[in-house]
Amino acid sequence: MKNINGVLSPFAMACVCAGGLCLMSCWGNGNIEPVPAPFTTSAVTTYHNDNARTGQNLNEVTLTPAKVHSLKFGLLFVIPADGRVEAQPLYLPNLTIAGQGTHNVLFIATENASVYGIDADTGNGLWQVSTLGVGESLADDPACLGLIGTTSTPVIDPKAGPHGTIYVVTMSKDASGNQHQRLHALDVTTGAEEFGGPKDIQAQYPGTGDNSSGGNVIFDPGQQLERPGLLLLNGVVYTSWGSHCDIRPYTGWLIGYDQNTLAQVTVLNFAPNGSGGSLWMSGAGPAADAIGNIYALDANGAFDTALDAQGFPSGGDFGNAFLKISTTNKQLAVADYFEMMDQATENSKDLDLGSGGALLLPDLTDNAGHTRHLAVGAGKDGMIYVVDRDSMGKFNPNANNIYQEVQGALAGKVFSTPAYFNNTVYFGAVGDTIKAFPISKAQLSSAPASQTPTALPYPGATPSISANGASNAILWAAENGNLAVLHAYDAGNLANELYNSNWAPDGRDHFGTGVSFFTPTIINGKVYVGTTAGVGVFGLTQP
Repeated sequence: MKNINGVLSPFAMACVCAGGLCLMSCWGNGNIEPVPAPFTTSAVTTYHNDNARTGQNLNEVTLTPAKVHSLKFGLLFVIPADGRVEAQPLYLPNLTIAGQGTHNVLFIATENASVYGIDADTGNGLWQVSTLGVGESLADDPACLGLIGTTSTPVIDPKAGPHGTIYVVTMSKDASGNQHQRLHALDVTTGAEEFGGPKDIQAQYPGTGDNSSGGNVIFDPGQQLERPGLLLLNGVVYTSWGSHCDIRPYTGWLIGYDQNTLAQVTVLNFAPNGSGGSLWMSGAGPAADAIGNIYALDANGAFDTALDAQGFPSGGDFGNAFLKISTTNKQLAVADYFEMMDQATENSKDLDLGSGGALLLPDLTDNAGHTRHLAVGAGKDGMIYVVDRDSMGKFNPNANNIYQEVQGALAGKVFSTPAYFNNTVYFGAVGDTIKAFPISKAQLSSAPASQTPTALPYPGATPSISANGASNAILWAAENGNLAVLHAYDAGNLANELYNSNWAPDGRDHFGTGVSFFTPTIINGKVYVGTTAGVGVFGLTQP
């Protein structure tokens, strides 16, 4: 096979230009092309696949444990991008692109403030837009990420607008040095702005805490970072806000926008009379249940140990809490919470719960026959907290009033979101193996039923699951490092590693450098993993 210059090469290179966008797609093995993708109606439109943040795709018929090994599975190609891909790639099937036919489309957002629509099966570019304003440049992150544009995972509504809409938040800097945060609504077939967007994100909330003035805390777009994935719930797009490397002044915010007008509809601050309490969750989007409640873990910050008559912090400061947030009449309010009894110690040692993401479990039946509505989360203290979403426990300085607490099961801090499949929760802590905790009678096992053969370095892993219903389940995990690694394990027995991108000879399946909190997307026979310079695409190389 020949490259674009006509020179013999082990790789086939194809340069595709469409609508002013030129992309190269690099096939991972010059002797074989990917197995054609089957028809699918499945989509990945939000962080970790659904609003419960389970990370599971139960409609994967192509990738099975019998086929996922280095002889039949590997790197197909790398989609180059103009910056780091911190956001999870999203996917819509069977989109009609004007003048280009029908495509399965992969959506990529970069720290260079670009959003791409890519043919998910070939890697060819369909459209690309910059979300920077005229004359603007990338924003400055003083200590964490360097120059930044889009960090968080967008969210898609396939039915919004004429063709479907992808909602994206971008940070930028204008010619005068002013920092901006904006919510964009882009047509999924062209990348064109919709609904009068973009919308500058501005907010205030009653309080006297960090960056307050005249009795209100003021949202500062230069101090706040939108790291968590976006949440779309009942017509509202929710954006979540933390800090740049804990550099004050900052507080934690949750801000909602009407998905059809981009008008701001609701604002909530989690430390209005203090500091901190940010939402960052290592990139996890807030979770949401079927009746409209939002769940999040917030980071270290002010917590008022003086409680009101309902057991809530008297000053409205919820630092380091497991939160339940109601959205009645599209207005945000903390409806319940859990705070550990040693919150002061954890706050002082930066052992924030908010480094991990929340996972909502399906309805479970306990030993007494009662239906339980549970959520799971873990953070830097390495404890697994299981809360009853109907009664989370609030704060008691002498005891953790919580549904279940699993101590000592994780060997490191958690900077990730667990996955769920078939009555099992999977955690990937820092410097620890990925562990499978089965559920029985609405109780999480105190010890893993299986674990991976090797441990993963910082930040551990946010696992994803592919399965065909209840069968052929595979756990996928991306390992960070100068050379990123894609792992695949038998979800029923994690000791059985099916595939590792380092196993193929001659570096055939190497796909780039890892990013901090990347999450694999598995759909329609392929696996998509972001890197510092693009997205690696894996799939079957033989039927």
